[in-house]
Amino acid sequence: MTTETAPADRIDLPGGEMLTWSDLPEKRLVDGGPLAALAARIAPAGSRVLLAGPHDPALLDRLAHAEVTCLLRSYPDAVALADRTARVLVGGPAGLPDGELFDVVVAGAGLAAVESVEGPRLGWDGVLARLAGALRPGGALLLRVDNPMGLGRLVDTTPWYARRDDAAWTISGVLDAGHPANRAQLDDRLAAAGLAPAACFAAYPDAEATALVDARALERHTTSGLLDAVLHGACAGRDPREFVLQDPARLAVDALYAGQAAALAPGWLALARRAPAGGTGAPAGVSGAPEDLPVALVQTGPPGAEVVEVVDGPQGWRWRVTAPADRGGSPTAPFASRELAYRDLATLDGQPVPPGRLLRTLLLDAAVRRDLDALRRLLRGYADWLAGQADPDDRLADAAALAGADNLVVADGRYALLDASWRATEPIARDVVLARGLWRFAAALLTGGYAHPWPSTLDVAGLTVVLGGLAGHDLDRATVSAAVETEAAVTAAVRGLDAEGRVTIATELRAVEPTDPPAGHRSYQQLHEAWLRQREELSRLAALQKWTDELLTSREKALRRAESTINLLSGSLSYRVGRLAVTPARLAKRGARAAKRRARDVLAPKKEQP
Repeated sequence: MTTETAPADRIDLPGGEMLTWSDLPEKRLVDGGPLAALAARIAPAGSRVLLAGPHDPALLDRLAHAEVTCLLRSYPDAVALADRTARVLVGGPAGLPDGELFDVVVAGAGLAAVESVEGPRLGWDGVLARLAGALRPGGALLLRVDNPMGLGRLVDTTPWYARRDDAAWTISGVLDAGHPANRAQLDDRLAAAGLAPAACFAAYPDAEATALVDARALERHTTSGLLDAVLHGACAGRDPREFVLQDPARLAVDALYAGQAAALAPGWLALARRAPAGGTGAPAGVSGAPEDLPVALVQTGPPGAEVVEVVDGPQGWRWRVTAPADRGGSPTAPFASRELAYRDLATLDGQPVPPGRLLRTLLLDAAVRRDLDALRRLLRGYADWLAGQADPDDRLADAAALAGADNLVVADGRYALLDASWRATEPIARDVVLARGLWRFAAALLTGGYAHPWPSTLDVAGLTVVLGGLAGHDLDRATVSAAVETEAAVTAAVRGLDAEGRVTIATELRAVEPTDPPAGHRSYQQLHEAWLRQREELSRLAALQKWTDELLTSREKALRRAESTINLLSGSLSYRVGRLAVTPARLAKRGARAAKRRARDVLAPKKEQP
């Protein structure tokens, strides 16, 4: 839609608009993402919602049940959104009409993206005060705040203070006292604006968060297998073409176990409320009281995929799947393929989240500590659990057929499936399922550069066989090969690839070597470790070649000495005299043999003629 065709009755220009600037390429809130799901949850039907700052236009579809007003600083963005919402204000927070109040205010891109450079500058606290003043009593503010000491900045190859792109015209760090630098400072700023902090979610892995986790849960449940899997999955899902200093997924899990996952989150999403009229009682007209808010919201796939929630109740944590019903969609993820595996989110709804630690983390910890007893106990427990799920034909079906170390939790020696939504379309042999799980762990262990108690000359398939032995199973390389083909088929199904893509994935998996860097991010730390492994392997091969060359050289020298000796002996006087004596005797011996044969032929009786 052009400026000329924009519905002028939906765009208000109170002054201060930026006529040539656009924020929409910087998609801060994706459709179907956890931020959008949470915003839709706290805004009741018929409520008045203010979207302050740039958001993905598809968010308006998630808030179709509410009356939405957009507050933007960019006029081109206002034109793009004018046909999707009832009203757009252009000009920054100063353009908000005095006396106009809203039930919910959402600033999913932070407050810096709300201010216009063409109008009066209010600063962070000034913008917060203006938005807080636009809340009616009992209203809620959902505010995104970047963490200046977050995981994103710790792994970024480019320092935050050296950015030169257009989107970085306002850069804030811990030295900027105008912005809150931690959660305590954020709570103080909210309280100073007349708002009561209600909840705070850690946003991973970056501004486009695919996982929101309650900060209190991260601090209290530091060994939770669920939170381990959520943080690892969110950070591992970043752009694989991106270069980072170190693996953000590994760092996020380490921060969780150290109780610092909330403090090191790339950003926080704070929920604060204005006191209701009279100053007492529950907020009026706004849903999502603290006890109703989820513990975690996780996006199940790429942008546009559904969101699953984890809620806390009397019986502990449970899965909640509300997005498919709310949007009338299918419970199966849009990228799922039924060639070998598919995802049925409906199977999660209402199911308890099993407690315990993630099996992958326990195995890595035991491998790094060279604890063979713990490895043997964990792997045999895994194999026994698979055996308990098998049918009489020793085959596994449904979710058990895809169970691996990254989807099983262990508590008091008992194993349980964490996420049962991924299911196999046909049964798979138990040995292949076991080999697939062990191969995935072996590949992560070797390519990740983890210390382990086995020889460095083992390849991934060889280590898989060794792990099978620890698990009490005699796996061969043919079974491991079948497991790799199964892994390729599952990966293709998850990514929605065709048959050609499946063949490509299988080729890549078969080519994985211990000297390769791990799949995913291009981490300088892991690339350096891979380079060291390659150098060590090259040194070993060079030493082997040197030893082989020395062996061949020594054998060649010995052969030459033998030839020299033979030549020397064949040219001596004694050799010649001996040869003159031996030659007549050899000829006489041959003649005697010939005469003997002739005599035998003469004396032999002739056969009678028939």
